[in-house]
Amino acid sequence: MSTAKKLKAAAVPAGSGLEARVVASDHAALKLWLRLLSSTREIEGEIRKRLREQHGVSLARFDYLAQLHRRPEGLRMRELSKALMVTGGNVTGLTDELEREGLVTRLADAADRRVWVVRLTPEGQRSFEAMAAEHEGWIVELFAGLSVPELKQMYGLLGSLRQHLQDNDSVE
Repeated sequence: MSTAKKLKAAAVPAGSGLEARVVASDHAALKLWLRLLSSTREIEGEIRKRLREQHGVSLARFDYLAQLHRRPEGLRMRELSKALMVTGGNVTGLTDELEREGLVTRLADAADRRVWVVRLTPEGQRSFEAMAAEHEGWIVELFAGLSVPELKQMYGLLGSLRQHLQDNDSVE
């Protein structure tokens, strides 16, 4: 990234979203937190918009399908709820919709017939994989303003932050 681009990136306009709250005397950690939050919200907003416009799905639905894609053996409804950090009622509603559309199947757990296990159907697998390929391209596009070494550096630094938070029991 050129020096001019770096200066432009560092000098986000003061009236720009969450960073509008920052003043020169604020702690560097606060400034970083607000920049991370602002960036995350902007990226998430763009991904939500593209998923809705190009695939007619919400980010919640995409995330639901992604969880099942990672676990071809399926997930219990409770595990799915925990992975998505939503209530059981939300998972049940999404499961009902996706089952009607033929994207997931719900089977009784062999070990406990009171428990449901949800899996992607072959159609659900194909549908998700098409969306996921596009999603990856969008992410690459949105991060194109950073060089590969900058991406790796940010990834490493954020990993260090996560480790610090976990070491201090600040994160579950």
